[in-house]
Amino acid sequence: MNITIIGAGNMGRGIGTRAAAGGHSVTFVDASPETAEKAAADVRSSAKNGAQVSTASLGEAQLGEVVVFAVWYGTNIELAKQLGNKLAGRVVVDIANPLNSTYDGLATAPDSSSAEDLAKAIADGAKVVKAFNTTYAGTLLAGQVAGQPLDVFIAGDDADAKAKVAQLVTDGGMRPVDAGPLSRARQIEGMQLLHIVTQGTLGTNWGSALKILS
Repeated sequence: MNITIIGAGNMGRGIGTRAAAGGHSVTFVDASPETAEKAAADVRSSAKNGAQVSTASLGEAQLGEVVVFAVWYGTNIELAKQLGNKLAGRVVVDIANPLNSTYDGLATAPDSSSAEDLAKAIADGAKVVKAFNTTYAGTLLAGQVAGQPLDVFIAGDDADAKAKVAQLVTDGGMRPVDAGPLSRARQIEGMQLLHIVTQGTLGTNWGSALKILS
C-alpha cells in the first residue's frame, strides 16, 4: 500500500517506521519541509521489500489509499476541512487523543470521540478508522515492549477500511485488535487517557504499552 502520513513528528515517524518495515511506501507531509525530510531520512533505513519513503507538500501530495492524520485533536478536524474532497475514497486514520488543556480529562463530549468528530467533518466517501492512539512513539520504533509485539486497537464502521489498517499493523510486526465500530473510539481514547496519566505513577517514561494477554 501507499501510505501518506500528515504530521512528521515523533508519532508520524514511529508509524512510518512500522509501515516501511512492513514493505509499504510512505510519503511524509508536514508544515515544515525540513521536518518531513528528517523523518523520511530516519525511516528509510527501516524500509523493506522495495518500500519507498518520500516527502511532499500538502498541496502537491498524491494521497495514498491510507492517509494517517498524525496530528493533534482539533488540527485533525481543520485538516479534513482543508483537504475536502481529496479524501473521498481514502482510509483516514485518526490517532489523536483529545486531551483537555490540563491533560487530566478528555475534551470531547461524552457521546463522541476525536474519531467521530473527524468523521462528521470529513468529505463524503472517506472512511475514518481509529488506530495507533494507544502506542507511544518510542515503542512504535521498536514495534514491541518487553519482547511483546504492540497491540494496536482499531475501531471503524467500514470493514474493508479496518482490514487495510489491520494489514498495515500486521505487516509492521504488531497485532491488530478489532474493537468494533467507530463509536468504540470513545473507550479506546479513554483507555489511553488512563495510560497517559499513570506514566508518572509507573515511572515508565512513555515506554509502556497496553496489551491484552490470554
